[in-house]
Amino acid sequence: MPPVPKTAQPATEAAADAITRRIEDLGDWRGETLAHVRRLIHDACPEIQEEWKWAKPSSPGVPVWSYEGGICTGEVYKAAVKLTFFRGAALEDPAKLFNSSLEGNVRRALDLHEGTKLDEGAFSQLIVSAVTANVAARASKRKK
Repeated sequence: MPPVPKTAQPATEAAADAITRRIEDLGDWRGETLAHVRRLIHDACPEIQEEWKWAKPSSPGVPVWSYEGGICTGEVYKAAVKLTFFRGAALEDPAKLFNSSLEGNVRRALDLHEGTKLDEGAFSQLIVSAVTANVAARASKRKK
């Protein structure tokens, strides 16, 4: 696997390093997929920050991308890389990228399996929509 580039503006070097280490440790299609979506996220919105959350003895932790609140997580399972969008149910998804957690009132997820061809343009638009939703929610809270 080629070296994983550092990202644009991580929240902390520790978070960026943890995500890079996770990608490298996976060493298979899941690491490549996580690295690919990471690049797409930062290409869509370079100001997005990276966080590393929920580390515990039974789990190494989870990458989280944020801008004015959480955008999505990047969980890795044996058969899928799952991107869970915090406000997914409120986002338009004309390309029907969301294919998991569809029954919830708030979150939606995108499960990427080995060989999945991601519609990069639609994914980038989903990231921009999530950023826009977070900014609008913060502005609404400030007005109150």
